[in-house]
Amino acid sequence: MALILLRHTTPMVAPGTCYGQTDLDVAATFETEAAKAFVALPPVHRPAHRIVTSPLRRCRKLADFISQRSGLPVEDDPRLMEMDFGSWEDRPWTTIPKIEIDMWADDFFHACPHGGESVSMLSTRVREALHDWGTRETPTLIVTHAGVIRAALATGETADDFNTQIDFGSFVTISQ
Repeated sequence: MALILLRHTTPMVAPGTCYGQTDLDVAATFETEAAKAFVALPPVHRPAHRIVTSPLRRCRKLADFISQRSGLPVEDDPRLMEMDFGSWEDRPWTTIPKIEIDMWADDFFHACPHGGESVSMLSTRVREALHDWGTRETPTLIVTHAGVIRAALATGETADDFNTQIDFGSFVTISQ
């Protein structure tokens, strides 16, 4: 069945910050961005549809915004959270030791020099979640993060395979 993967709106965070599972609030532009995202979505307000979201605030707020306008209930699924960047969380990328970045680049899919999650671990949990939601009889709107969407679209294990550009408030549709 079709899954609509919608990236959250702009979070309230300094540019250049690694924020993975850091539970950030949304930026002051939320209402405008959320309304634009809602209008751009394919019809999601048929009675059998549902909204599933990452429990992180930046996703949950967008899911609730859409729920209020569509009448659809929202269900949290922690498997849809962004990658856990461990000790890199909430730090400027420029302050992360180069040796750690190099270790990640050398084994992009399996390394986790930050002590959090590897891209492989992220991909596994995302595939499991999408399989579970994709086996339902009706389409599902999933409000999530760029890393989750990249993992859903990746066809290999290199950094290039995960290099999909997905803007805040944008979506992709996949079939399971």
